[in-house]
Amino acid sequence: MELTAKVFQNAQTDENTIETVIFDDNIQYLHLVFPKGEGLPIHQSNANLYMTVIRGTLSIGLNDNAITQYKKGIVLNIPYDTTMNVRNNNKEILELIIVKTPAPKKNYK
Repeated sequence: MELTAKVFQNAQTDENTIETVIFDDNIQYLHLVFPKGEGLPIHQSNANLYMTVIRGTLSIGLNDNAITQYKKGIVLNIPYDTTMNVRNNNKEILELIIVKTPAPKKNYK
């Protein structure tokens, strides 16, 4: 029996990028790149998520907590329905991978 692999590609860029690379019944896999001063609007997490800092330093505030900074290599587990303030407050490009599991309903992107 031959196994078939699906191949996906993250953008290779330093430009402001938010891309959904995989979205199926199991996970939503997002790739984000933020230059200094960029980030996401403050919002509630719509799934249990794992956020990996690929490069740069993440500045993130969760719920009513102060902004905390995390350097590359850190993986954060953020529970469903957590208020998130995700920013790049540093000079270096910030690159993140977010894996949401289980995947939120597909009408949300």
